Amino acid sequence: MKQSIGKWLIGALVAGVASLAWSQEGDRAPVLQFEPLPYAYDALEPYIDAQTMEIHYSRHHQAYFNNLVKAVAGTDLESQPLEAYFGRMSQLPAAVRNNGGGHWNHTLFWKVMSPNGGGIPEGDLLAAIEKAFGSFDEFKTQFVAAATGRFGSGWAWLAVDESGELFISSTPNQDNPLMDVAEKHGAPILGLDIWEHAYYLKYQNKRADYVAAFWNIVNWPEVAARYAAAKK
Repeated sequence: MKQSIGKWLIGALVAGVASLAWSQEGDRAPVLQFEPLPYAYDALEPYIDAQTMEIHYSRHHQAYFNNLVKAVAGTDLESQPLEAYFGRMSQLPAAVRNNGGGHWNHTLFWKVMSPNGGGIPEGDLLAAIEKAFGSFDEFKTQFVAAATGRFGSGWAWLAVDESGELFISSTPNQDNPLMDVAEKHGAPILGLDIWEHAYYLKYQNKRADYVAAFWNIVNWPEVAARYAAAKK
């Protein structure tokens, strides 16, 4: 299992989802980075409102990042990319698990959305979705079920397993399929935040409406790139 998890971690790193910048000065260790939001706060309207985006990114995500930096300070984790220790997350403090997941998950989340998103994927990704789920519509049905069926806070995922096959899963809190605590392991290529802070200002308690709106802003080229990298 550890070898398999390692394979997925490498795939995730190749996909460019690591949220660290490596210093070029001598042998200095990598430093955690809080990446800029790839679009304006109002860019995803009307599907996600500007106020929600600003609070979500600048307060919630920023807090996860700040607390992660504190949690790993002075430890061996400080010099490692997040993906390198997700495979032993069950052995690490809760502050690392919660804030490490929160930072990694949100970094992916911002990138798999786009003002020019929506529609359907193309090429190899679409073929893989149709193979795994029968049709794109059936994939959406199953993904929606995972997102709306999660009790409490968490995430819905489309991920690639060790055999290169796609699967849908849901994780609680800030866990993700890269972690050894997940029921199903794999490299996430699409994630949807289903914490209430992600949608409550606009959709109140109507999570299903928020999930339905998400399809209008999915950045399928980004998801496809992550799929291709995770299969390598």
